[in-house]
Amino acid sequence: MTVQPLTSPPSVSNSKIITPSSDVKPWPGLIENYRPYLPVTENTPVVTLLEGNTPLIPVPYISQQVGKGVKVFVKYDGLNPTGSFKDRGMTMAISKAKEDGAKAVICASTGNTSAAAAAYATRAGMRPFVIIPDGYVALGKLAQALLYGAEVIAIEGNFDDALTVVKNMAKDYPVTLVNSLNPYRLEGQKTAAFEVVDVLGDAPDWLCIPVGNAGNISAYWMGFCQYHSFGKTNKLPKMMGFQAAGAAPFMAGEPVTNPETLATAIRIGNPANWEKAWGAKDASQGEFNAVTDEEILEAYRILAAQEGIFCEPASAASVAGLLKVKEQVPPESTVVCVLTGNGLKDPDSAIKHSKNQVKSGVKPELSEIAEVMGF
Repeated sequence: MTVQPLTSPPSVSNSKIITPSSDVKPWPGLIENYRPYLPVTENTPVVTLLEGNTPLIPVPYISQQVGKGVKVFVKYDGLNPTGSFKDRGMTMAISKAKEDGAKAVICASTGNTSAAAAAYATRAGMRPFVIIPDGYVALGKLAQALLYGAEVIAIEGNFDDALTVVKNMAKDYPVTLVNSLNPYRLEGQKTAAFEVVDVLGDAPDWLCIPVGNAGNISAYWMGFCQYHSFGKTNKLPKMMGFQAAGAAPFMAGEPVTNPETLATAIRIGNPANWEKAWGAKDASQGEFNAVTDEEILEAYRILAAQEGIFCEPASAASVAGLLKVKEQVPPESTVVCVLTGNGLKDPDSAIKHSKNQVKSGVKPELSEIAEVMGF
């Protein structure tokens, strides 16, 4: 049979050309979208990469594991421009720093903050300086910071040592601190709570979140409370914070001198937002719990292999925690687990801890490839 080429498009009766509605507007970035709720004015130069508006994804397999009619969603902030939730805070911190005339910014980082600070500072025409703990930053994050133009200084010690350094630098030198001690960081990060409510139509019953420096749990609570005060939500969620067992100062009741965990983004022994986080936990009647590295890795693999969602290991602490305390979840509840960063931030961990490995050394012959495939 010979197929004749078409000389003209086929005729379709009653066909219509669909054009976008004139009232559909592109996402403007979180500052413009939530301007009435943020400390900005007409004089604030907005520095944006159109961050925010990240998806709230239902996760049916995890919902099934919890059972009791519980609906679980993940807030996947790994789809922000630099791949983590830190972009939410950085658009605010850098915009306000630019408004104040800053020429340089500085941060301590386990990786994600450095990437976000470098990207937004570069966008604003500022010099970004980053202090990291030598050997404890995932390569994907370090690569971002370097390519964005950050001047990266690796020190002997851990994140807590790096944070001490940058606080003193910002006090004594003309650089603006953009860690979460900067109040504008949490103002930006609170918008994730707004987005959760905007999608669900109300606050969830539980909000499960990884806890490292404890800024994000504080910011989410701030956002839920603010929306509640404006009548945008009828209830407030129970805030459930999860730390890695080897870096769990909230469980110990005191700072951890030598925190250790493969979840490098939450490898922090002395959280800067200690009091705010405890306040959020207490006010919401929530809890702090610890999850082991093994539990984190299992949740990390479940998210990828069962739900098709690739997050960095620290992000999976929220899901690991939920699964650990699932018996406490009331029936028919709505639960949101926060996934703070993209899996591509830490490709080494993905390859090392995947149960699937590359089948190498196979000849390019159909029979041999079919045999390897099990056919």
